[in-house]
Amino acid sequence: MSRQLFDFHGGIHPPENKTQSTQTAIEPCFIPGKLVLPLQQHIGQQSKPLVLPGDRVLKGQMIAASDGYVSAALHAPTSGTVTAITAHALPHPSGLTETCMIIDPDGKDEWGERHAIADYRQADKEILLQQIRDAGITGLGGAGFPTAVKLNPSEDLRIDTLILNAAECEPYITADDMLMRERANEVVAGLQIIAHILQAEQCLIGIEDNKPEAIKALQDVLDAEQQEIPVRVVRIPTKYPSGGEKQLIQILTGKEVPNGGIPADIGIVCQNVGTAVAVYRAVDHGEPLISRITTLTGEALDRQGNIEVLLGTPIKELLSHFEVDPAQLHRLVMGGPMMGFTLTDTDLPVVKATNCILAATRKELPDPAPEQACIRCGMCAEACPASLLPQQLYWFSKSREFDKALSHNLLDCIECGACSYVCPSNIPLVQYYRFAKGEIRHEEHERTASDHARQRFEARQARLEQEEAEKEAKRKARAEAAATAKKAKQTTKDDSAEVDPKAAVIQAALERAQARKAQKAAQTDKPSTDETKSAAMSAVERAKAKKAQQADAKEGAEKPVLSAVERAKARQAAQNQAAQKENNSNAASDGLSALERAKAKRSLNNETASPDEKADKPLSALERAKAKRAQQVATDDSPEAPESVEAEPQATTSTGLSALERAKAKRAAAESDAASGTEAGDQAQPSTGLSALERAKAKRAQAAEQAANQDEPDDKDSAQQKAPGTSVLERAKAKRAAQQGEPSEAAEKPMTALERAKAKRAQQASEQAEAASEEAQQATDEEKGD
Repeated sequence: MSRQLFDFHGGIHPPENKTQSTQTAIEPCFIPGKLVLPLQQHIGQQSKPLVLPGDRVLKGQMIAASDGYVSAALHAPTSGTVTAITAHALPHPSGLTETCMIIDPDGKDEWGERHAIADYRQADKEILLQQIRDAGITGLGGAGFPTAVKLNPSEDLRIDTLILNAAECEPYITADDMLMRERANEVVAGLQIIAHILQAEQCLIGIEDNKPEAIKALQDVLDAEQQEIPVRVVRIPTKYPSGGEKQLIQILTGKEVPNGGIPADIGIVCQNVGTAVAVYRAVDHGEPLISRITTLTGEALDRQGNIEVLLGTPIKELLSHFEVDPAQLHRLVMGGPMMGFTLTDTDLPVVKATNCILAATRKELPDPAPEQACIRCGMCAEACPASLLPQQLYWFSKSREFDKALSHNLLDCIECGACSYVCPSNIPLVQYYRFAKGEIRHEEHERTASDHARQRFEARQARLEQEEAEKEAKRKARAEAAATAKKAKQTTKDDSAEVDPKAAVIQAALERAQARKAQKAAQTDKPSTDETKSAAMSAVERAKAKKAQQADAKEGAEKPVLSAVERAKARQAAQNQAAQKENNSNAASDGLSALERAKAKRSLNNETASPDEKADKPLSALERAKAKRAQQVATDDSPEAPESVEAEPQATTSTGLSALERAKAKRAAAESDAASGTEAGDQAQPSTGLSALERAKAKRAQAAEQAANQDEPDDKDSAQQKAPGTSVLERAKAKRAAQQGEPSEAAEKPMTALERAKAKRAQQASEQAEAASEEAQQATDEEKGD
């Protein structure tokens, strides 16, 4: 059943020149002296090296991995050693250099590990695509697009037709023709694998009718084997460029690929014959793409044909293998005469897109005629298979108006060269189009890089602003936390302002000292009088006594010299002693002032008063103390008197007395002790509990008395010694009274029992005050230690 065919616009019929290279079979590959493998042999990102110079590699070993989705891996064509990874010229119209890996073959052709898929029908689509991707397969028709990417269209695209491009319309090229003739089974097997991956409904093999042997070989394979997916071989008219992807699709289906679109957009995928064989070898045998079929043709070669050549083989070795005649070689072209480009160096390597090497003589490909002005004949527009306006594109490209060229669909040009072939002005139109496309791609690359840089800059600015905002938020949070803490601290301080921390510490120390004293007192069976007194006195009172003592010491230090009044008093005391000696008195007056005698009399009266009278008028603390002293004096003649005196020592040192009264008592006792030195029946020493001021005054008074007595008669001294209970001050007062004509109490009557008791109690009070002072000092030292 014949299939309806369609036609495309334009097209030409140049001389085919195919029979020269189809007379012999495909030659097997040979191992060259070195291999130059560019890392960029495809459309997309350059592959990434996996080996280093000096490493030994095996045949089929991956030496460079794909670096990105649109990229392809690279493998070692044979075993050998990597000698360098350096820049090398590429077989490209630009003549630019790219990074290449140079391998020195060792001649062993030793294979590395190969991993085949036993039955592709049982394998998942992803596994098959990964196998093809790892094999480094790209389109072998000349474009070099990675096959794994082309076989994995978007999920929203439904592929219903798979077309195998077997047209091979370019003059001189017969690589696909010979491949179909000799390896038709591999072509069909690869086609079935691709159809299985795409889940296509039908497969069409489009082949020009000038290849009858290839058509027959394919049909025989299809007839001999049951195909999983229906495959049809479709003969198409010989017309250039019917092998173009878009043109072949239009011929077979009548559909046109939209501007700027791909065949998958209309449910069609188109693959080359050589690509189908490479897919079969990768899946069924685990062999990566390391070689391809290349046509060697041209009248400069002694023999012409097709050869399976290893990738990276230098072109000069291929020419030498086919016995090139350098004298006849005029132009060396990679590809066909319509779409190929001239090579200027024979040291360039064979790459995955090298399908033909044309060594032409001057007669075959003469030099192009000089370019002339366009005559606007329109023949280029008639021959264009893409229905473009080549004349307008030429003007825009020449004047570098690339925007206008793009608006006239420059990118839809397939660079077939039909317009240049028919141009009567010999204008190389395709060269202008290639130049314009290169400049547009360069500008697009710069624009993309600029956009990326702008996006990175904006992202960086946004990141910096975000970081600054976060820092500012943290600073505010810290400031708020500090303010809250300060406010809380101020509130706590205000709440505790009523409590004096220093007073609390002192109070706690005093309480601890008091507790320790109480514990000591409890542990002692018979506490002494001093310990009983210490327990009775509070820590605060002891501190006050110490403070008063320090004040007296300071006052005494400030007044080290006796005043004139004190010296006068001392002289008067000496005169009183002389008067006492004359009166032969055994006891002297106690020297008390009228006020003190009145207080003593009041104490005696209170002692003999009735309880009702005591209740009528309460006694002060001083009066009660003096009353007790008077009572003790009254009972001094009895045997129990000393015991009663000793039994109530605490009463005589009552804490109810004011500090001033206690100080007066201490001072009176000190003056009495300083004057008499000792008392009959008691060996008490002068009190050390007196303040420093009182002791200093007593010493000064005694020194003054001794100075005054040096001029007195001996009888005065003896009289003075007879009054041991009389203090210097009292004797001074008595002497002054005698000089003024007033009778002295000491001269009128001897010392009574009450006066002797007073003197004794004063001495005891001095001793107790001294003990209390020592106790207070010890308590203070313990508090400091705590």
